Amino acid sequence: MNKKVFLVVMAGLLCSKGLLAEVQPGSFVGEEMVVTATKTLNSICNAGGSSVTVISAEELKSSGKRTVAEAIRGTSGLDVTSNGGVGTLANVFIRGADSKNTLVLVDGVPASDPANANSEANISNLSLDNVDRIEIVRGAVSFLYGSGATAGVINIITKTGNSTPEAFAGVEGGTFRSYKFYGGANGQKGHLNYAFGVSRLKIDGFSAVDDKNKYMNPTGAPFEKDGYQNTTLSGNLSWRLNQKSTLEAVLRYTDAGVAYDSSAADKLGANLDSSQLSGRVALKMNYQPVVSTLYYTANQQDRRYLDSGALSSIFNGKIYDIGWQGDFTAAEKNIVSAGLNYQHQTISNGSFGLWPSQLDANSASTSLFLQDQWHFGGLIATGGVRYEDNNKSGSKSTFRLAPSCSVGDTILKFSYGTGFRVPSLYELYSPYGNTSLKAETSAGWDAGVEQKAGDDLKLGATYFQMDYTDRIDFDMATWIYAQMPGKTKTHGVESFVEWRPAGPLFFAVNYTFTKTEDASGNELRRRPQQKVGLSGSWKASSATRLAGNIQWVGTSKDLGAKDDAGTTTNLLPAYLLAGVSGSQKLGDSVELYGRLDNLFDTWYEVAWGYATPGRSLNLGLKVNF
Repeated sequence: MNKKVFLVVMAGLLCSKGLLAEVQPGSFVGEEMVVTATKTLNSICNAGGSSVTVISAEELKSSGKRTVAEAIRGTSGLDVTSNGGVGTLANVFIRGADSKNTLVLVDGVPASDPANANSEANISNLSLDNVDRIEIVRGAVSFLYGSGATAGVINIITKTGNSTPEAFAGVEGGTFRSYKFYGGANGQKGHLNYAFGVSRLKIDGFSAVDDKNKYMNPTGAPFEKDGYQNTTLSGNLSWRLNQKSTLEAVLRYTDAGVAYDSSAADKLGANLDSSQLSGRVALKMNYQPVVSTLYYTANQQDRRYLDSGALSSIFNGKIYDIGWQGDFTAAEKNIVSAGLNYQHQTISNGSFGLWPSQLDANSASTSLFLQDQWHFGGLIATGGVRYEDNNKSGSKSTFRLAPSCSVGDTILKFSYGTGFRVPSLYELYSPYGNTSLKAETSAGWDAGVEQKAGDDLKLGATYFQMDYTDRIDFDMATWIYAQMPGKTKTHGVESFVEWRPAGPLFFAVNYTFTKTEDASGNELRRRPQQKVGLSGSWKASSATRLAGNIQWVGTSKDLGAKDDAGTTTNLLPAYLLAGVSGSQKLGDSVELYGRLDNLFDTWYEVAWGYATPGRSLNLGLKVNF
């Protein structure tokens, strides 16, 4: 389907009176509401067999975290690694899969960077300012989201305005000579709902290369501090045109800079300046029995690498999408969703110095999907198919089935899905590229059970298994990207217990076991096999809140890692972290809050040779107007 045909078909769908009728798809009442699992509003318990985690606004506030990477790090089935402190390269692994297999969205806008080697999103610059909640779906959802969603989706959803206007401003400061200023406003005026936020964060930081690792710093010399700065502006607007139509717009801009090191040594004068501008405009029309949405999204990311002030390379990546989705209420408990999407990606890369190079390339894909959701008493049946045609890698079809069944206080879940990931433009056309690469494919399933024991206790466990075929990786023998023979496999267990012994008290425990292996039977790097998390919160009064967390992370593989005797084991040791946070309202409009991380000042690494923060304290003051 070419671009002109796509636009004609989409226009026809919008103008067809047969599709534009009058009932909004029913949302089924339950617990936390999510949209990412099915692209329609559902409660978690009514999202079929999907494995979903929601980090709510209350949880984000209680944690005191500053960035998305910090907020999701303790989630079951998910690991985050970084090459140093805040702002350095961060990778997300869902269920042991490569980070390129996780699709990151901000208000539905793909955060992927086509100028990255794997076209993955780098979440290091995503702050929590103006964020309302984070939805995480684990498992293959390529049938809804296309290429790159083979392991899961992380959707960062920003705040919207409500009928009670609010304005706020705050300041934070803490260890590593960090400070932050922020402010915002949200509310409703007539037919307009609005939410705006702005923040400025600066951290002097610490050396990205681990100066406490005796193999990185055998003489114990002081290393250069690698600082970070981030300015973020965001806005979310909604204008009700009439009783049946709403125009929505979101915009987010980030300007950031970080000093970085190589894994081998402290590197002076190495800096990365980056900017990201993303947005979405959507027209929603509610005509019974169809809700129809026409949208346009765009994301532009620019990176400039400097060596002692001299420009060494530039990377520019752009993505835009135009699409339509219709949600048809076919019966009282049956929603059929259909969607069309056209996506265009470009990369522009220039490297200077001894080995100059220039890369300019683009790709386009057209896709359509169909999903059906049925509710039969306690049985929920969700399934869908997708067809996508990429002008570089050809066409792929994927599907997913995700039923669930409730029997009393017990919920049984199952899902099976296929996925694909097209080669990135860098993997195809860079000096290390390979134009013969084809799309990676995957197939996987999970099965789980959740059990309520009264109103205060809930527990559950899920087994998962994923197989990846034609995995793309860098071949050290040929120095080009290549298709790895055989299958890369991951499997494991995710489990949790949630307990509320009293209204103001809440405790949660999660355990994750993940086993990974490539076609040769080798464990994948930087993915711990075991992880245990314990968290608790206490609302001591309407003005006082306390929270704490403990996380134990088991050993993981990484190239070059050594033990205390200097033997290369390629094994990162296990570690235990603890933290506390709290807040105290001082009257109706002033709030004091703080967070203490790495309470026991534990030394650990999540990537061999790269430092992690020691004990750190942050204090803040927020004023509401």
